[in-house]
Amino acid sequence: MHPRARYLFIASMDVEPGKEALFNEVYDTEHVPLLLKVPGVLSAVRVTTEPLTMMIGGERRTMVAEGEPRYSAIYELESAEVLLSEAWARAAEQGRWPTEVRPYTRNRRHVLKKILGQ
Repeated sequence: MHPRARYLFIASMDVEPGKEALFNEVYDTEHVPLLLKVPGVLSAVRVTTEPLTMMIGGERRTMVAEGEPRYSAIYELESAEVLLSEAWARAAEQGRWPTEVRPYTRNRRHVLKKILGQ
């Protein structure tokens, strides 16, 4: 974790199956790089939900997070105010994301988490 990170912003969503290749290309080559240029955005990582099998109380358990979006992007931020900045607003609306990708996303969730102990 970046030493100046105070918050995590998590954007999660699903995408229509026929648009998955475009979604991943634009997210990786345009959307994340644009947001990483915003002052106060320290890092970004994209993740996808996987089946979870683990040991709990001596038992092997498999859990399914029903309704959980498949894709997430996790951004480390210096402050929560980054998300209210003009730079963030501009970056989020550049490139192909707003017109060619966002309309095909669903089950969107946005969560802000404060990092404890810092």
